[in-house]
Amino acid sequence: MDSLLPSNLYELSREEKNHLLQKLETQYKSIQEEKLHLDITRGKPSPEQLDLSLPMLSILDEKHYQSENHTDCRNYGVLDGLPEMKKLFGEILDIPHENIFVGGNSSLNLMYDVLVQAMLYGLPGGTKPWKDEKISFLCPVPGYDRHFAILEHLGIEMIPIRLNEDGPNMESVLSLVERNPSIKGIFCVPKYSNPTGITYSDEVVKAFCTMKPAAPDFRVFWDNAYAIHDIESPGERLLNVFAEAQQHHCTDRFYIFTSTSKISFAGGGVACIATGEKNLKALKKHYSIQTIGYDKLNQLRHVLFFKDRKTIENHMKKHAEILKPKKDIVVNTLQKYFSNLGVVQWTNPRGGYFVCLETLPGCASKVVTLAHEAGVKLTPAGSTHPYNKDPKDTTIRIAFSYPSTKDIQKAMEVVSLCIALASLQTMLGQK
Repeated sequence: MDSLLPSNLYELSREEKNHLLQKLETQYKSIQEEKLHLDITRGKPSPEQLDLSLPMLSILDEKHYQSENHTDCRNYGVLDGLPEMKKLFGEILDIPHENIFVGGNSSLNLMYDVLVQAMLYGLPGGTKPWKDEKISFLCPVPGYDRHFAILEHLGIEMIPIRLNEDGPNMESVLSLVERNPSIKGIFCVPKYSNPTGITYSDEVVKAFCTMKPAAPDFRVFWDNAYAIHDIESPGERLLNVFAEAQQHHCTDRFYIFTSTSKISFAGGGVACIATGEKNLKALKKHYSIQTIGYDKLNQLRHVLFFKDRKTIENHMKKHAEILKPKKDIVVNTLQKYFSNLGVVQWTNPRGGYFVCLETLPGCASKVVTLAHEAGVKLTPAGSTHPYNKDPKDTTIRIAFSYPSTKDIQKAMEVVSLCIALASLQTMLGQK
């Protein structure tokens, strides 16, 4: 496509804008005739990324089924994870392995479990189960739709908090948390946040450790899903929240989650929780009823394959080689069509799986609908906010990881056309 919008867009007369709109609509109809089927809705690893870990599937044999403490990994037992898997997660997160609980293949599952345990039985420091109170959570926005879905499913009220370039608006967070005991927690994706790709500043991380919550059972759900998922080199640095929490004697304030789902296999990885001693004791009590132990053979496969943090970092460089060209296509296409036009802004993260767009007010849902009708599926507009309600209807998440470079290029050409169409329609007052 040629240039979609002229640099003097805002100087055009209404008649000139209508003429331009007709031209774009003709291009759009031509795209529709191609019958595309492209999907950029979710941040899934591509087949090429998954191929990187295929040797792991054959790494076990009759000589490799015991852990370092001679546990038979084919059998029941070991509730909180193999010692060597704890050590590997400890290296990834730079957290003492004694503070780590190793679960199944999904960190999201662990988050759900902890919230359900809190609802049914309460948490250390609290006086009653959360289900017996009127409670709420703070939700940085734009944010992760699956966090919001869990809270909504459990009937926990969500309070949006603006996510700035250095993390949540901590003035708002502190004002609410330190005055309102019904606020029980906050969800955070502190590094390469979903969907904006920002990393929390040192000041924000420290503020979470020095705050004085009104609720003694207030918890920070620290979803560090992209802890080592750099695309650019060097990657961004995130201050170690657990080390800061140790200094301020508040490690039980934090549940720190991560997994290997975007390191090895999505759906076939290993997940963990890192937290303080009181939380760990409560977790083990509840999990001892829920399960006899998670998949130790999978844990052993991961340990034998990855060995240590250095090996994982080298592995993640291979992921970056696959992801960087795709992210660059997204950013460069937007730059090509919309640089300095003022109709859309976008992020250019140094890691993670997403680029976030901010359209003109009222345009996001139009763009998503137009793209869908042209054969390109985007994450639904509004999903980056609690209750799927983006009050300004401006935020769109682009998940660039799964499609091929050819498909992501085609998808972004279509999305760009849809942004131009929706922007013009909005400027002309059209629905």
